[in-house]
Amino acid sequence: MPIPEDVTGDEIDKDVRQELQSLPKTLADDVAKNLVMVARLIDEDPEGAYGYSKVALRLASRVAAVREAAGFAAYANQKYGEALAEFRAARRMTGTVDLWPVMADCERGLGRPEKALDMAGAPEVHKLDKAGQVEMRLVAAGARRDMGQLDAAIVTLQSPELASSSVQPWTARLRYAYADALLAAGREDEAREWFAKAVEADKDGSTDASDRLAELDGVEFVDALDETEGESEGEFEGESEATSPDEDAKD
Repeated sequence: MPIPEDVTGDEIDKDVRQELQSLPKTLADDVAKNLVMVARLIDEDPEGAYGYSKVALRLASRVAAVREAAGFAAYANQKYGEALAEFRAARRMTGTVDLWPVMADCERGLGRPEKALDMAGAPEVHKLDKAGQVEMRLVAAGARRDMGQLDAAIVTLQSPELASSSVQPWTARLRYAYADALLAAGREDEAREWFAKAVEADKDGSTDASDRLAELDGVEFVDALDETEGESEGEFEGESEATSPDEDAKD
């Protein structure tokens, strides 16, 4: 697959670059460039990112960072079985538990929420950092919802991190998930309160909490372009009506 001229491979994380040092330099550079493309495209063009991840995988399947990138690219394309296999391979290579929450979410994607809940109660969870533990809580709550256990999902999300007034990278998503679970359970007033709290924490627009809040408040957004087009049509119609009496007079 083509690599843009502005991609050098130096953009990747230094830890990944260190991993690639086990490869011949030319090969390491090629792998690095493909990994940069995966990171660049995974949000906007997940299918493209997946293509670059397959190239990197073909070039260096024994590098953990490559297996991890391939896992996330497959995950972004909802290829959960493939993603889980790649994450497991990366975990075997590194021995770390960082991928445990996303592995559990793959189990959800494969229609196995019970397995995701088993993973949420495994010893590996205690080895995760705070962000990882919050992510695991989100996955567990999602699994409860998959199983129709709305009240259990709500309880799962109730935690010191949810109650904290300090804003962390996970705060907006945690509050959003809690609000969404409350709404699914029919607790609309509480849901509105927590969507509002999610908006406060969501500085980079990672959720659509503001839209959900507006929806609950009955606010409708009008597309400015549609409104402008409507006004233009009205003007043309007005001009047509204004000229018609003159045409009658000519007759």
